[in-house]
Amino acid sequence: MVKKKRDAWLIVSLVLLASFLLFLVYPMFGLLKQAVISPEGQLTFAQFTKFFSKSYYTGTIVNSVKVTLTVTAFSLVLGIPIAYFYSFYKIKGAKILFVLSILCSMSAPFIGAYSWIMLLGRNGDLTRLIEGFFHLIGFADFELGSIYGFKGILIVQCLKFFPLVFIYMNGAFKNIDNTLMEASANMGCTGVRRLFKIVLALSMPTILAAALMVFMQAFADFGTPMLLGEGFQTFPVLIYNQYLGEVGSDYNFAAALAVIAIIVTAIVFFFQKWATNRYKFSMNALHPVEKKDAKGLSGFLMHAYCYILVAIAFLPQLYIIYLSFRNCSGAVFKPGFSLINYQQAMKKLMLRSIKNTAFMGILALVIIIVIAVLIAYLVVRRRSMLNNTIDTISMLPYIMPGAVIGLALLLAFGKKPLALTGTFAIMVIALVIRRLPYTIRSATATLMQISMSIEEAAISLGASKAKTFIKITVPMMANGIMSGAILSWVAIVTELSSSIILYNNRSITLTMSTYVAITRGNYGIAAAFATILTVVTTLSLILYLWVSKSEDVQL
Repeated sequence: MVKKKRDAWLIVSLVLLASFLLFLVYPMFGLLKQAVISPEGQLTFAQFTKFFSKSYYTGTIVNSVKVTLTVTAFSLVLGIPIAYFYSFYKIKGAKILFVLSILCSMSAPFIGAYSWIMLLGRNGDLTRLIEGFFHLIGFADFELGSIYGFKGILIVQCLKFFPLVFIYMNGAFKNIDNTLMEASANMGCTGVRRLFKIVLALSMPTILAAALMVFMQAFADFGTPMLLGEGFQTFPVLIYNQYLGEVGSDYNFAAALAVIAIIVTAIVFFFQKWATNRYKFSMNALHPVEKKDAKGLSGFLMHAYCYILVAIAFLPQLYIIYLSFRNCSGAVFKPGFSLINYQQAMKKLMLRSIKNTAFMGILALVIIIVIAVLIAYLVVRRRSMLNNTIDTISMLPYIMPGAVIGLALLLAFGKKPLALTGTFAIMVIALVIRRLPYTIRSATATLMQISMSIEEAAISLGASKAKTFIKITVPMMANGIMSGAILSWVAIVTELSSSIILYNNRSITLTMSTYVAITRGNYGIAAAFATILTVVTTLSLILYLWVSKSEDVQL
């Protein structure tokens, strides 16, 4: 009797499925169990009743939806015009604008919040300057207003997320065929009318994708509302406070809040998918759009809009670097410049933070790359219900706030037999789960563009399937893999919402050190940590642009 040869790829699929079941599905079910099972072991919906019975709690989700929808709308309003000008007109210094926009989108949101507090807070430099000017010209009662609350969160998140819209829409506008533009012009459809009737209509799938990305990131943002919220509390902040509040922890209620967060983001995700399917079509730019000269008053206004908007968005990062060299004692900046903040940061776990960030980041990235390559190959080359299930499960973190994943892992692995709380392992697991979708999407898109005939030719010449995969397929996927991996890396080193639940002093990262220094009022030290973080993301961007050989960014 001839034994049937085992399918190695089936084993890979089963191992991946088992891994996702253990580290993603099991924690999610544990989270649900914690939310609906009482300490006595009885089924109960008391935690959900508690949430919906008090306006204080329901108000936080209303606040989150309110600010997130507003941020999404304003980000589209700000980002689409700059993408349109960049794609259809010859803007001077366009490459610099694009690179600065990417840097803005790659920075940790809470760093922008911290910077704007330093600029426009109650004792901020710009606040004093502007109010002093108005007092000087006779408006003694003039007050600039507060950067805190809804308004501050809106400003910070819009300036952080509109570059995402710019980057997305730039790629979409490049896919518009110039013959369509010429045909519309011949029919009398030009200017603003053509923008709405032709350009934006053709770009609707990308607009919806960009809106979803902004919504998900804004909804999950923990650091910005934590620093700027004051009386305006959002949902992620409520989850964190229930996990580690001043009056004690309530894991059951925190778990119920996490379940509600998943439901809200899932509803938004499926609505976006439904809307996208209504605008489903394909475009090929056989005749790319020819950029026009930006001349006259309209050209001046285009340049002014692009430069001023990007400059304002990039200002927080420049200001943080400036503050890192200012003399500082606690929360008070003094005249003069020195390296005192960096010297103090060295005493506040800077070396450990850098080492941990590098170690956990690189380890998580290696795991992400391996898993992403395997999943991409299984989904594209070996389609099956099993592999589609793996692909679907692997994308679930895309719609989950980081605080939810952090809490789920804490509840699942906080006790034996897998007690991982406080270890490097649980931090790495959280980073892999959170940022895996980035690289999977990039790797899958790249492999779909590679003809199967190349691999078939290698096999016909005597190469084994394993050798063909390692020597032929993976190298051809290299650009897509590296592009997605670098974006995952940047997201890893700036991760806050899940790390803040899982970290301790042994596993502290640069992002956490920055946040801890801010919350403790060590502003100079925080600026030093944030500057190092900015340098890391800048170097990552340079590496990304060098590897991808393109200005199109797949986020």
